[in-house]
Amino acid sequence: MTDGKTDELSLATEFPPTGQAEWRKLVDAALKGASFEKKLVTQTYDGIRVEPLYPRAVGATPVAGRTPGTAWTLMQRVDHPDPAEANKQALDDLMNGANGLTLIFAGSLNANGYGLDSSPAAMERLFKDIVLDAGITIDFNVGQATRVAIQHFAALVKARGVDPAAVELRAALNPIGGFAASGTSPRPWSELSATFAKMVGDLAGQGFKGSLAVADGRVIHNAGGSEAQELSFAVASAVEYLRALEASGMPLDKARDMIYFRLAADADEFITIAKFRAIRKLWARVEAACGLTPKPTYVAAETAWRMMTKRDADVNMLRMTLAVAAAGLGGADSIAAIPHTAPLGLPDAFARRVARNTQLILLEESNLAKVGDPAAGAGAIEDITSKFCASAWTQFQEIEAAGGLWAALEKKLVQQKVAIVRAEHQKAIARRKDAITGTSDYPNLTEKTASVLKVSPVTLPKDQVTPAVTTEALPRIRFAEPFETLRDASDRMLTTKGMRPKVFLAVLGRLPDFTARAMFAKNFYEAGGIEAQGSDGYKDQAEMLAAFKASGAKLACLCSSDKVYAEQAADVAKALVAAGATVHLAGRPGEIEAALQEAGVKTFVFMGCDVVATLQAAHDILGVK
Repeated sequence: MTDGKTDELSLATEFPPTGQAEWRKLVDAALKGASFEKKLVTQTYDGIRVEPLYPRAVGATPVAGRTPGTAWTLMQRVDHPDPAEANKQALDDLMNGANGLTLIFAGSLNANGYGLDSSPAAMERLFKDIVLDAGITIDFNVGQATRVAIQHFAALVKARGVDPAAVELRAALNPIGGFAASGTSPRPWSELSATFAKMVGDLAGQGFKGSLAVADGRVIHNAGGSEAQELSFAVASAVEYLRALEASGMPLDKARDMIYFRLAADADEFITIAKFRAIRKLWARVEAACGLTPKPTYVAAETAWRMMTKRDADVNMLRMTLAVAAAGLGGADSIAAIPHTAPLGLPDAFARRVARNTQLILLEESNLAKVGDPAAGAGAIEDITSKFCASAWTQFQEIEAAGGLWAALEKKLVQQKVAIVRAEHQKAIARRKDAITGTSDYPNLTEKTASVLKVSPVTLPKDQVTPAVTTEALPRIRFAEPFETLRDASDRMLTTKGMRPKVFLAVLGRLPDFTARAMFAKNFYEAGGIEAQGSDGYKDQAEMLAAFKASGAKLACLCSSDKVYAEQAADVAKALVAAGATVHLAGRPGEIEAALQEAGVKTFVFMGCDVVATLQAAHDILGVK
């Protein structure tokens, strides 16, 4: 401060101004001839190019969404099958920072094998001592068999003498999402749409003012789809619902208010921010096309199921934190965080507390909600948002050309396109191009399994009515599952035989020669539950062979530098084969591939190879079932 005035501080004034051309020269020098495109430019699964550097977006304006400076609603999942226990969970959450409840009913889209009962008695017990008009948001997640829970809730509100207009209800009626997830429907859309519109109209007629129908993109995200596919599915769902409500006689401006959106938020932070911004832009375009003046729609978020892992489940806390932050920065009105132990079973109080407190810390300590659309003007996010909108709109038009979303699902148009992207995801994960920390990368074979509640999964009775419409159901996957299957098989072997499958790391040369590839190989094999037995080196080949025989391993992996491989690998491979080993080699073989194969090397393990297939083949060699 000088004379009561603030001195201006200009950063980097001592340095000459530079542009992108100068930056590119420095980058090219650092790359030393490597491809700029391959090293620094990436693509999303929609084929959208992501550059390493962007200028500020000129003329960008904030996306109209959650009221600037206001916090998003902290939703907490309630999914315990016992309504009394579910009530305890809900009360604990509400007393400790949550201001919304996401009610997960058995058989719903993200029930994870558990969920609430939809009977009137269960609903009454669930809401014991919960003040329904206290400003808490109540968001339903129901399936075909449990949709009646919404009517029972409405009856409960009436029985308690509560004004429905004072209840923040998100009924989440979503028959199209249910059809996509299950592949079945009791009736065709031509009949079901009228029933859907009547349910919405009845709830609105009772005085409930909250959005009552949800356009839910999670079914696409859960199935391994891309961001633009999730967006186009959500927009197409909303348009189908808008048409159904208008056909029932509801004015368009009121019908628009009956619909809200729900998207998955994952740990790819910038992509998630752009996706949540894009849904608002896309819906505003639909509103304008309908002759309506666009206004901010309600967008709910749930952290992504497909990013969750059973192994090293504590890492899910980090993924969840990134996902919540991204959804909040992207303008979500409410966020539900799936507890980090959910893939292992029904989360306990600690996991639920972590899920709740993650949001509280980001809201109250990090103040992430204080700025409205903080990504506005950021070159990268503005560019990706715009391209998501363009790609999603093109896919939405294709769905419309097929006769609308229901017809596109019946024709399997949506499922086929999602399957292509899912296969690309799975290929990238199998090759560890898309790393899963704690599972495909940096596994821990001695980790302690996180605790969950000892509650049996819920089994719904089979529907005795033959569905009138069937199609291919969109699957619900987690990307870590192929690696988890291998780890599970290793655990079973440890339980039944007292030992894991193992690989002998045949290190060659001096410590600096083999350390990098030995560490790579250990990480590689242990991702499949194969215990790696290493050493600080051997004085000669005889000592190595003795160590191999003493290990009891059937699989050996040569680890060293390219120079040492050229000098020793073929001879050592022959000796190991003679000793009964199946031999792998860490690294690309290069010009000596033929000689190594002739010496008995069966497989080469390197960055970019199919890790899952290689590990499965290793399991077969080692007799792992």
